[in-house]
Amino acid sequence: MSSPKLQTFHHAMALALPALCLLCTHARAADEAVAVLPAVIVTGTPDNISPAPGATWVNKTTLAPKLAATSDTACLLSDIPGLSLYGAGGVSSLPVIHGLADDRLRIQVDGMDLIASCPNHMNPALSYIDPSQVDVIKVYAGITPVSVGGDSIGGSIAVSSRAPEFAAPGQAPISKGEVGTFYRSNNNARGLNLSATYATDSFNISYSAATAKADNYTAAGDFKTSMSTGRAGHTLPLDEVGSSAYDTRNQTLALAYKNDNHLFEAKFGVQDMPYQLYPNQRMDLLKNDQNSVNLRYLGQFDWGALEARAYHENVDHFMDFGADKQFFYGPNLPSTIVAPGMPMYTQGKTTGLSVKADKILSPTELLRLGVDLQQYRLNDWWPPSPSSLDGMVSAPGVPATSGGMAPDTFWNIRDGQRDRTALFAELESKLDAQWLTLLGLRYERVTTNTGNVQGYNTVMAGYAASAAAFNAREHRRTDHNWDLTALARYTQSERSDVEFGFSRKTRSPNLYERYSWSQNSMALEMNNFVGDGNGYLGNLDLKPEVAHTLSATLDVHAPDRAWGFKATPYFTQVSNYIDAVRCAGSGTMMNALCSGAGNATAVGKFVNLQYANQPARLYGVDLSGHMPLANNAWGQFGFKGLLNYTHGTNRDTGDALYNVMPLNAKLALTQKLAGWDNSLELVMVQAKDSVSSVRNEVKTPGYSLVNLRASHSWKTVRLDFGVENLLDKFYSLPTGGAYTGQGSTMSINGIPYGIAVPGAGRSVYVGLNLKF
Repeated sequence: MSSPKLQTFHHAMALALPALCLLCTHARAADEAVAVLPAVIVTGTPDNISPAPGATWVNKTTLAPKLAATSDTACLLSDIPGLSLYGAGGVSSLPVIHGLADDRLRIQVDGMDLIASCPNHMNPALSYIDPSQVDVIKVYAGITPVSVGGDSIGGSIAVSSRAPEFAAPGQAPISKGEVGTFYRSNNNARGLNLSATYATDSFNISYSAATAKADNYTAAGDFKTSMSTGRAGHTLPLDEVGSSAYDTRNQTLALAYKNDNHLFEAKFGVQDMPYQLYPNQRMDLLKNDQNSVNLRYLGQFDWGALEARAYHENVDHFMDFGADKQFFYGPNLPSTIVAPGMPMYTQGKTTGLSVKADKILSPTELLRLGVDLQQYRLNDWWPPSPSSLDGMVSAPGVPATSGGMAPDTFWNIRDGQRDRTALFAELESKLDAQWLTLLGLRYERVTTNTGNVQGYNTVMAGYAASAAAFNAREHRRTDHNWDLTALARYTQSERSDVEFGFSRKTRSPNLYERYSWSQNSMALEMNNFVGDGNGYLGNLDLKPEVAHTLSATLDVHAPDRAWGFKATPYFTQVSNYIDAVRCAGSGTMMNALCSGAGNATAVGKFVNLQYANQPARLYGVDLSGHMPLANNAWGQFGFKGLLNYTHGTNRDTGDALYNVMPLNAKLALTQKLAGWDNSLELVMVQAKDSVSSVRNEVKTPGYSLVNLRASHSWKTVRLDFGVENLLDKFYSLPTGGAYTGQGSTMSINGIPYGIAVPGAGRSVYVGLNLKF
């Protein structure tokens, strides 16, 4: 008998087969001119000089209805087939493409490859750009060209702010701006955004700023059985999702100069984030300061085009316990003691350089060449905890005056280094009116290293012995990684085409996966960027992940694209997938600290794990489509929908991969009339029964949600309003992780196990934007 998941996949594929049959019965004479790519327009090209094929584009017009409903830029990707989100902080969700997330994706913001500098990945790349500042998004969810891939196995996402614009020669300078505000009822979210531009025919100066602030949100019903006291001594209602508040501010100043076919840009970005609390992490972000400089040159020549970029980013990150979390650690502490906190600091520095060239070889061939350089430096240290804790968490037999989290600074990552050097070549060919091919090869050299480390003291085995064992080993690792992409597009008729291909993609471990070292249970809990409540230990012997992917996209549509249907089945085999095994430790004391009694076989509780290379397999299908329904006095009515299915398995153990989104679909009825643009959405998600048993991942029930959205646009004013979760339905987030948002989070099982982070209850939102 076939498994329920296999049956589900068969059902999903059955939905795609009609498109395949239809594709095979049509023929087309293509008029698509890809032979010579469009000339570079220096006033409007936001990112790559000539985008490689295979991307899903999302522009400002499509994004506009979503801006009032979210402050999380990752949520703008929710309508892209094959893409889902890991729940995290209120502005830091992590995109997932076909079951692969976080560092397994290449995510760029204005061409910069940014890295999360935090043991919990609380500051991912997309958290550094506000939704109101986004102009266009490109997502490569299928076969990723080597020119936009690299050091990733799941796909690529490129987010760009507005490209510089210039006045026409001889015309008056451009002077314009925009200001907006929003409010959301559930968590009292409010914010402001503004932008201003002044431009002549050769010079542009632009400024944008955005701020967003929110309280904890509430679920549609009680999800806790009792109240837990927070650090400030207050209690939370049973329906309030603790540690979900945030406060963030982003600013960007951009300068641009144009001279004939040459463009020079400079962007200066600053983020000031006073706090972002996390319902699925044991710590909270209580400060994140970032500043970046991004320089770019873009030019067009007789032979093609050239783009060069240099950037630098500084991040100062601070974590501790927010008001909803406690510091209690260990069963022997007096219940009356609440410690001031456990400070954790991270500093990251990223410097990057890239040069890309488009060389027109012939009217039918385009060669892309490029080099990428990146230097990343990381320090992650935890100062001694306040003196009131000294000795209170000593191990048995250890003098109280020398135990606990004192008297030294704990170095989680010290002088961490991760340097990348990459070269790629990619040939795009128009063989005839129907066939387009893309063949690319990419080489990357990734070198990682770190200095010697130390614990809070030299007497506790979980610190001293594991630090000594780590320091005794060679830390430098060098990986030689190869990527290959072979892609073909066949345009059968003006109503159908198919794109298919194969790719080999490689990702080297990040610094936390390789170098987090302490086998003390407390330290393990603090190194977790998947939000499952467990503790994680690094592994110096990790090898790079290598993914081999087969994928095809079948596209059937009207000649004018008034209606269309797409189906994308895919299959990915990953060798050396970085999964996790139960932490075994070494030595009596370390085994007790790292593993604990029964850690290897424990169920129904949080556990400690170590990263390990294991083979994995993922497969699935994405379906999407749209069609008109009616056009009458009541407006233009349409229908659109998408369905995503992914299944991931560890081939060594047969265990399900962690945090894979179950079968889900979204259907929307749309209406346009004069300035109105409205929609009624139905979101459906199947129960998540296939879970990672090694992580004791929490299962979640299926659910359906209804969202109502409306907007009206005038010449200079836009009004958006709507209701999220219109029927106030309670549900748990399938990829939101374990709820660790309140209580005694310092102790690995000092908080209840088995509660998934719930989704938000009904929320009414409104947004207003004014252009001037």
